[in-house]
Amino acid sequence: MIRVLVVDDQALIRGGLVALFTAAPGLEVVGEAADGADAVAVASETHPDVILMDVRMPVLDGIAATRRILADPGENRPRIIVLTTFDLDEYVYTALAAGASGFLLKDTPPDRIVSAVHAVAAGDILLAPRVTHRLVETYAQHHRTAAAARSHLAALTARETEVLRLVGNGLTNAQIAQRLVLSEATVKTHVKRVMAKLHLTSRAQAVVTAYETGLVVPSASDDRSGAQPR
Repeated sequence: MIRVLVVDDQALIRGGLVALFTAAPGLEVVGEAADGADAVAVASETHPDVILMDVRMPVLDGIAATRRILADPGENRPRIIVLTTFDLDEYVYTALAAGASGFLLKDTPPDRIVSAVHAVAAGDILLAPRVTHRLVETYAQHHRTAAAARSHLAALTARETEVLRLVGNGLTNAQIAQRLVLSEATVKTHVKRVMAKLHLTSRAQAVVTAYETGLVVPSASDDRSGAQPR
């Protein structure tokens, strides 16, 4: 059973999501919150597996709440899906950089929202190719300090650096294993080591890091449409 926390300052939307998840097999709503500060408190009390997090809220916004929740040193951090009405590139980049596992608009069909919860609970990230190859590139260029960013990669082995590059290109562990002729278990170990060495809390952050360091440089041909879990 996947434990879900719903965070939104609009009671109607919050209630609709709670009803959606309550009716969905395999999901259990363990709490709800109307602002970011409340979300941090409820998450600490209920230990959800997945959090649906609104962006614009009073007291504390969803991005700041995401950072606080994922700053918990415990191993069982929740996976956070940012859910908003605002289709703005900067929100997506900032959410991923803060450690969110995905980004959905509030007009996403109910069945896709349920599927998204299952996907991130299983360890996938919700990134459309156009996000990883257009948006992330744009904002990574704005936020990049090349020397400082690349210095982080010095802690990685050559194999770990290659794995990070492939993660940044959107490959799954199975695809990376096939590409590098390794077992999937070995790839998972490499990914865990990369995240530990770079102090990353989510695979989505690894994607952002790959772009910020220039390890992945997208080409125009990579700008495709269609959001799919990875």
